[in-house]
Amino acid sequence: MSRRCTLSRFDHVWQYDADMALRLPSQRTIPIGFAHRGARAHVKENTSEAFDLAVKLGASGIQSDVWLSKDGHLMLHHDAHVGLRRRQIRSTDRSALPETMISLPELLARVPESVEISIGVRDDDAMDSLIAWAASIDPVTRSRLYLCHQDWRRLAEWRAADEHIQLVDATNVGAMSEGPERRASNLAEAGINAVMLRHSEWTGGMATLFHRFGRLCFGWDAQHRRILDDLLRMGLDGVYSDHVDTMMEAIDQRPPPPTGGVKL
Repeated sequence: MSRRCTLSRFDHVWQYDADMALRLPSQRTIPIGFAHRGARAHVKENTSEAFDLAVKLGASGIQSDVWLSKDGHLMLHHDAHVGLRRRQIRSTDRSALPETMISLPELLARVPESVEISIGVRDDDAMDSLIAWAASIDPVTRSRLYLCHQDWRRLAEWRAADEHIQLVDATNVGAMSEGPERRASNLAEAGINAVMLRHSEWTGGMATLFHRFGRLCFGWDAQHRRILDDLLRMGLDGVYSDHVDTMMEAIDQRPPPPTGGVKL
């Protein structure tokens, strides 16, 4: 006898046959597999080598973080400091930064046109330069850029500057003081395309809720196959992992979507 599993406490409660391991519907036909800082499980993160290897391993997306150098370059690095002396990127010219660092325009130029790019905006001062640079590229290419920030209200301000860039609310459940449903409504009204949560905060019901408002659902820190499989069964539209080969295998082998569901 098959078991029936309830996945949500929200308005739309999907049930599915656990023995068949069907997945909940996604907004995207094929979820995006974002290589977190490139293929960092194999080579040094945020380098040309890491990004190139991620593409070679089949990543459909690349993730990094952007900082503005002293002389105005959009540099890719995880945090605000570099080197043993912990120099601030914003206080350092591009020529004095490590040679392994590359810029966002350089990353865009080296990856295939089919690859999406997720950029954490860790430095608000970089946003004006980022928007100005994005305006110089075509709308289709801009639509491959997913800009992530922890304050959805700042994202809402940036939406007015560009209608093509994808905006992502990088948050956590504890920060949703208004509740997940109100947050989903706010994101929809503000034109913010997606919400990103750590893998452990996602449930099938949470994904169904945000999908009801037409928002994409992204899960980060998905470092193990069982976690990737769980997120994909929940219907997430994008996952982030250091282990690109494992991630893309999980996406390729994800279970089929339900042909029908029971909404209670």
